[in-house]
Amino acid sequence: MIAATPTPPYYAVIFTNELTSQTEGYEAMAQRMAELALTQKGCLGYESVRNGLGITISYWESLDDIRNWKANAEHIIAQEKGRDIWYKYYKTRICKVETDYGYEQNP
Repeated sequence: MIAATPTPPYYAVIFTNELTSQTEGYEAMAQRMAELALTQKGCLGYESVRNGLGITISYWESLDDIRNWKANAEHIIAQEKGRDIWYKYYKTRICKVETDYGYEQNP
């Protein structure tokens, strides 16, 4: 599902990763992090896909909101497990969204 975001500016955190063969517990943790992120101040929504390569984009009101999410205690545990067990590699990019537009086909 495409996240409903407000009129820019806002911020996007793009998290790209590839998993190791040790994925036990990963799906549950990923789901928990998605649910938890949505409860955080400033979280506007997210989009996520996995087809070998995983890409999750979360949208935020401010850079402070992103820093607070990165420092969330439960999120820190997930980050550590990701580095220690689940990810072959990952990359995080933070961008300011200045323009967005789209199309929606009429039903």
